[in-house]
Amino acid sequence: MPSDVRALARRYAEPDLLDRLRRALTTRGLDPDRLSCDDIAAIDQLHVGGRAASRALAARAGLETGMRVLDLGCGTGGTSRLLAAEHAAQVIGVDVTGPYLEVARWLSKATGLEDRTGFLCADAQHLPFAPATFDGVWSQHTLMNVPDPAGALSEVCRVLVPGGRLWLHEVVQGPSSTPPIFPVPWADDPAHSHLLTLEALQDLMGAAGLRPVHVEDVSEVALQWRRKHTRREAGRQDNGPGAWAPLSPALIFGQRFLEMGRNVMRNLEAERIRVVMGTWVRTG
Repeated sequence: MPSDVRALARRYAEPDLLDRLRRALTTRGLDPDRLSCDDIAAIDQLHVGGRAASRALAARAGLETGMRVLDLGCGTGGTSRLLAAEHAAQVIGVDVTGPYLEVARWLSKATGLEDRTGFLCADAQHLPFAPATFDGVWSQHTLMNVPDPAGALSEVCRVLVPGGRLWLHEVVQGPSSTPPIFPVPWADDPAHSHLLTLEALQDLMGAAGLRPVHVEDVSEVALQWRRKHTRREAGRQDNGPGAWAPLSPALIFGQRFLEMGRNVMRNLEAERIRVVMGTWVRTG
């Protein structure tokens, strides 16, 4: 795996993440080996909009029972489990962050979804699958971390069956000429952020052989969600010791997540970033 990809993986999670999350669940009175997807929603949907955003995209996706889906940049596997549990998909999740994958495998087993989800360490720019392996590729907040998005989209097209679909929920560069405020959840500084404008992203999609079916800007919904969660996170911090007791992404990112979340909110408010979702179909 290239050095920049290894550095990205190290940034996202410490090696002890699984043990830390198991202890956190036990402290909250949950059995870490017998869980529901509701129990863990706050720590396995690490994108803007959380589980509601995943469900909104899934509602537009045209998913059919038994579809073979690749979850690109799956993180801790929350969307993989959602697609398996609520849409009867067979899902393979890939991510470059080893500790996330350990957590994803544990949580799928604990929620009884081990037989419908699987997880591999892989780079979106070099997918370890044969051509035409998947009916659909699902990607949430992944391309913004990819140095070569054209290469990643070419790989997506390669592993899709003809007529297969890419479902995308992504942060893109906004119309403001002012750069985003850092740190944000996907980058500590501009060197590690690979945001494209929606227009540039659309051009790369077309060049890869992907035609848009529907594309929508969901920035206002994302901003309202982020404002609500920023207020909650600030309240927990203000409560002093133990303030992070409720499950939250801070268990994964640490208390720096409060600053990251605030910066996402500020960037959305100033239109330094936008959030889009949509469906594209492989034309070849």
